[in-house]
Amino acid sequence: MESSFLVGLIGAGVGPSLSPALHMREAAEHGLSYVYKTIDITALGVPAEGVGDLLRDARRLGFDALNITHPCKELVIEHLDQLDDTAARMGAVNTVVFGEDGAVGYNTDTTGFAHALRTGMPDAPRGTVVQLGAGGAGSAVAHALLRQGAGRLVVADMDLDRAQARVEDLRRHHPESTVEASDVEKLAALLPDADGLVNCTPVGMADHPGTPLDTSLLHPDLWVADIVYRPLDTALLQAAREAGCRTLHGGHMAVYQAVDALRLITGIEPDATRMLAHLRELAAAG
Repeated sequence: MESSFLVGLIGAGVGPSLSPALHMREAAEHGLSYVYKTIDITALGVPAEGVGDLLRDARRLGFDALNITHPCKELVIEHLDQLDDTAARMGAVNTVVFGEDGAVGYNTDTTGFAHALRTGMPDAPRGTVVQLGAGGAGSAVAHALLRQGAGRLVVADMDLDRAQARVEDLRRHHPESTVEASDVEKLAALLPDADGLVNCTPVGMADHPGTPLDTSLLHPDLWVADIVYRPLDTALLQAAREAGCRTLHGGHMAVYQAVDALRLITGIEPDATRMLAHLRELAAAG
């Protein structure tokens, strides 16, 4: 097994990401030399559509793998040689491994969120769940929610056409489920009867501060999950707690998707409990 790895993270505003430290410490626990670099397209002045050039450059420079995040998870697909079945179903990639088969894309976001929901909110009602955001991360979370028993899933996005396209794809893969599209203007009508709310937009990240909705719509019978993990305690989660909601922070998904990514990149079996403790330590320090 290879013992030395060079890995990168491509995305916008990824400078504060905790992924490098999270990956490198766990790899070190297994005796691996593991260097993880951020490739911030905002700092570089590279448009999201330039992800293909960055991918080719990374491969030429000897990178073993890349993690891909907002806003490049869907755009990267056309530049890959292969997709695994899960990534193809998601229509989004968050991990690219370079090997004998070329650049192969995977999606560990969906397994990461499913594990986060099972462990962090095992008894949370899933009758009606409203999801904010229909992008690449939203695809992964939506598939996970449906596999975890959401009776009715409403995907709301500022771009109704994008939400509808996402819903049509979800219906193809989950024909037994009730999946609907909505625009965010209808949240006031949707949330009073909803059991859960998941934020799959970048709002709340370091480069996108604020909340993705009017927080006066939150109510105590609603559980709220956020996939943003930097900061770990987002403005949305703070407002949700103040409204009496149960909450799930994005660190759970971040760790479990990192576990799967590390396994794909290195072949090791990461320790999820140790990595979650490390993430909390990193978040507290930052």
